[in-house]
Amino acid sequence: MPPPTETPPTHDPGAPGAPGAPGAATAEQAAPPAGSPVTLNIVRRVRPGREQEFESFLEGLMAATARFPGFLDARRVPTPRGDPSSRLVLRFDSERNLHAWKESDERRHWYAIGNEFSDDDEPLITNITGTAQERSLVLTLTPLQGFVQTSVSGIGLLLLGAVLALVLANSPMSDMYERFWLAEVTIGSPDFGITESLRHWVNDGLMALFFFIMGLEIKREVLVGELRYPRQAALPIAAAVGGVIVPALIFSAINLGGDGARGWGIPMATDTAFALGILTLLGSRVRPLLLVFLTALAIVDDILAVGVIAVFYTESINWSAVGIALVLLGVLMFANRAGFHRWPIYAVVGLAVWVAVFESGIHGTLAGILVALTVPAQSWINPSEFLLRSRKAIEDFERACFIAPSILSNEPQQQATQALERLCEDVETPMTHLQHRVNPVVAFIILPVFAFANAGIQLVDGLGDALSSPVTWGVVAGLVVGKPIGITLFAWIAVRTGLALKPGAISWVHLASVACLGGIGFTVSLFVTELAFETGPIANSARVGILFASVLAGIAGYLVLRRTLPPPRDEEATA
Repeated sequence: MPPPTETPPTHDPGAPGAPGAPGAATAEQAAPPAGSPVTLNIVRRVRPGREQEFESFLEGLMAATARFPGFLDARRVPTPRGDPSSRLVLRFDSERNLHAWKESDERRHWYAIGNEFSDDDEPLITNITGTAQERSLVLTLTPLQGFVQTSVSGIGLLLLGAVLALVLANSPMSDMYERFWLAEVTIGSPDFGITESLRHWVNDGLMALFFFIMGLEIKREVLVGELRYPRQAALPIAAAVGGVIVPALIFSAINLGGDGARGWGIPMATDTAFALGILTLLGSRVRPLLLVFLTALAIVDDILAVGVIAVFYTESINWSAVGIALVLLGVLMFANRAGFHRWPIYAVVGLAVWVAVFESGIHGTLAGILVALTVPAQSWINPSEFLLRSRKAIEDFERACFIAPSILSNEPQQQATQALERLCEDVETPMTHLQHRVNPVVAFIILPVFAFANAGIQLVDGLGDALSSPVTWGVVAGLVVGKPIGITLFAWIAVRTGLALKPGAISWVHLASVACLGGIGFTVSLFVTELAFETGPIANSARVGILFASVLAGIAGYLVLRRTLPPPRDEEATA
């Protein structure tokens, strides 16, 4: 079996990839002088079901390599959970000994064995000598980085923020916790500035970015997602409408004429992140169409929630500020139509839109949705032009490999990399560019801070009052009972009347099971609670109801789905 292709090849005089040879590796500008240690990075994709055999193969390969002249070190670098790749880093004392190992029959023998347990035809081999990823501390922290990227998700941090808030609110530090969030902060000058409490800055300011991401996702779904086909879109739309109307009616019936009647909008929302997170716990048992349905349902649910917030939870309106906001939105729409592609104009004018909406009396978060809808969804260049021009830039980079020993002093290489960076920005739409870059900030910072600011429920002193409050049970009944009934009932009516089309791969049992997850109303429900009641006993009762209902809906949804979903696909294949 021929040896695998190694990219980039090491710097060996006379060998392919040596200076001046065709196909010289682009990483060679930092190649060490003869006699310096060399570090090689080897990545292989492990075939499913052969992981144990691949582990034995790696142990044999490392033991055989350790006996080779010039060998210094071998290190397994764990990959993120769910990544089928395996990574091995080898160090030799010189290029000469590394080249001898690469050309050895023993290396070819072990690579041939590895092909049996790998999904790729040959390993990806790169020379990382002289790069930051070669450093021992970086290699040591790589598993931690993977853990942060996979295990510590936005959901985990959101839960952590909520738990910390609960602990502090029910500890001797409860007064300090509340005073901290009530502390006033002014942005701007006393004459031309906005003064709000820290909690309001989180809820009115930072959460505008959450609704901005929501708006981008809505636009994407309408353009290229499930919502672009009318009859397919009608199913999640009808389900979401039912999931808003029925919980609101149940809450209103329980709190009719009471002090908490204003909170009817609290049980109308579904927390998308938590609902999808629980659904993904069931792995391959969840069919893609079911995941698509829940995603589309949550998006329509968000649209309805934003509409309710804008219409029913706005006390007074400054129409002059509304006019300014509309003019600024017109500027953004003109920029879109005129072909302004760079994101800073949308960020700067979008901030001005937020200020105008905030000053109008309408909740500032609505500005996030409106600005998102003006962000362009077209790229500046098409994929074919990107391929043509990026190949030219890569060729320029390759031709400049041996002009200087480091890219820091290699001007042609710097120009080539900058050209590639601009091309990547031009081929990516501003909508996806902003979504990919703002979403981590929202998931890992803004939502956990929001939970920490708003989930401080006093359970020790206020739990008894909350359990006797109709607001608490209105929220629980609306989310745990009203959501599943409303989602399933309205979806069934839409299909029976011919307005909507239900995919054959989704049964009514599965749809009703997913509807249980609609009762997880954590983030937006807390948000509406703050708008409806701000602080006080009624707000505390509503938060207790949200907490109880979200936990009950999450557990019930998971258990029902676990019972009703088909077995995993790998079990079906072996049956």
